[in-house]
Amino acid sequence: MSKQKPAPHLQALYRKYRPTELNKVVGQKAVTEALSGAIARNRIGHAYLFVGPRGTGKTSVARIFAHAINDFPYQIEDDYLDIIEIDAASNTGVDNIRELREKAIIAPSEGQYKVYIIDEAHMLTKSASNALLKILEEPPEHVVFILATTDAHKIPVTIASRAQVFNFQLADPVTMLDHLQTITEQEGIAIDDDALELIVRRGEGSFRDSLSILDQVATLSDKRITAEYLSNMLGLPQVQIITNLLKSYQEQDLDKLHITLRNLLNNGTKPEVIAGELINTILEQPHPAYIPLLAKLPEVQPPFPEAKLLLALMSNLSNQTLVPNPAASANVSPTPKPKPVSVNLASDDTEKPTLAPSPKVTIAAPSAPSKTQDSTPLTNTLGKTTLANFDWSTFLRQIQKQNSSVHNQLQKTDHDLVGDTLHLYPKQKFTQSFFEKPRNTEAILDNLSGIRLVMHKYGEKPNANLTEDSTISQISAIMGDVQEVNEESPF
Repeated sequence: MSKQKPAPHLQALYRKYRPTELNKVVGQKAVTEALSGAIARNRIGHAYLFVGPRGTGKTSVARIFAHAINDFPYQIEDDYLDIIEIDAASNTGVDNIRELREKAIIAPSEGQYKVYIIDEAHMLTKSASNALLKILEEPPEHVVFILATTDAHKIPVTIASRAQVFNFQLADPVTMLDHLQTITEQEGIAIDDDALELIVRRGEGSFRDSLSILDQVATLSDKRITAEYLSNMLGLPQVQIITNLLKSYQEQDLDKLHITLRNLLNNGTKPEVIAGELINTILEQPHPAYIPLLAKLPEVQPPFPEAKLLLALMSNLSNQTLVPNPAASANVSPTPKPKPVSVNLASDDTEKPTLAPSPKVTIAAPSAPSKTQDSTPLTNTLGKTTLANFDWSTFLRQIQKQNSSVHNQLQKTDHDLVGDTLHLYPKQKFTQSFFEKPRNTEAILDNLSGIRLVMHKYGEKPNANLTEDSTISQISAIMGDVQEVNEESPF
């Protein structure tokens, strides 16, 4: 009985399609043209520094160049004694570089140049870099160094200044998509264009990463590859879902944000992946409204990435716009609304004008505030701020149109909207007296509808924990099973 032959080993796409000539390198035209020109003019330098993100072709171009200046035919698996590759990440010590210096003096065995390709050159220790510098200062005529790094700022200036520096760039989406389409046609891989576009986004301009993803999905699927299949396989949220999440963020729609985020997390999508997709989408479609979110998304890493993602998505929500979802926060016990208690604002023997509060005004010292806040800021058709659309900035603009003096004092006044009550906290006795005047009180009330007004004594501070507690309540609302702890905030 004859033995069954093993299946042939499939070469990885990024290796199979690695270029072997400078004119076949994709996406680095400025670099390859400059190097080709140096070869044509026989103007070969003794040191080169290739700088750029990973997967952009630094090592591939270094190998091509090393073969070209020695007139060696290039095959991926070849092995020439005069082309020496060193991984600086595992050969970081000074002894490694001293050994290199001793061997570099020896003339090349086959070609015109002995070429040292030092990958991850920024990983060399300080002493190793100093040892390398000595040979770069007085190099043998037959030696060429090609240093490659992803972190140019970690290369000592003394070394960088003695090398010709070439910058490698991430491929633009159009170039990468065209490259992938060419490969899928040659390989007979059935894949939709929107799936390829998803690979381009996920690859982030890296040829190696993009081809690795394509290789992975092509190996696992014997059917036509769709964007939906690719998203599920890679654990990626679909583009439309990320778009909806951003829309909910921009519109401050906590209900939709809650539903979308819970579905993503329940489906097993990692918070870090969601954050990465949000960053990519924002970079492609920048908008000023996304600035607070973009500033916080890079922080979404362990520990507690879910909490960090939630806080990032709440960065656009002011104190006045945090609204727990009642259905989602059923397990969170509500805090009772404050019950204002009337107090006398007159102090000592100073006679104060008597203020006759309207039914909507209470001069009071409130109890602990509720964590229930108001909703999305808008202005109603009557030009008044209502409980359903309260926004402090909009409210101030409305006041400014009618009474600039009241507006100026309100700008200097702390406030809280707790339940259906607006609390004002004057910082000075004059401000308190100013608000007590009936015409000024009425100016405020004229711009409120369905909102009670509580004026506190000057110097009384708002509850400093209100914002923090409200944020934790929102996390409880979205996560559904987070229990509030009053002793100390976990954030």
